[in-house]
Amino acid sequence: MTDTPTLSSPDTRLATIARLNDRCRQGLDRTARILITRACLGTFADNRTAEIVAQAEILSALRGYQFREAEADERDRGSFEYRGTPVYFRIDYYDAAMEYGSEDPADANQTRRMLTIMLREDL
Repeated sequence: MTDTPTLSSPDTRLATIARLNDRCRQGLDRTARILITRACLGTFADNRTAEIVAQAEILSALRGYQFREAEADERDRGSFEYRGTPVYFRIDYYDAAMEYGSEDPADANQTRRMLTIMLREDL
């Protein structure tokens, strides 16, 4: 018997999911969708130009986010402060049609990620 991890081993599956989530958060997953809630944008912007600036700054803060050890398992959720307000994010896993939950979040071929950026009242 070997000690080589397989995708079916829990540690390897978790590491694969975390890596795919990092790609999503960094904007490198072309199949992922990113959503910033209305409440979140409305808190930081009162016109279209301000919304675009807020979106860019929030995405920049998200991409620079460093996970604490306690939240570093799947790296599918976290929070950071933007302009003095806590902002939360979560990655959900869907099937390729984005209709149902994914059966295997570790399989990039059958999973689409949805990254939602929100405020506390959106939780």
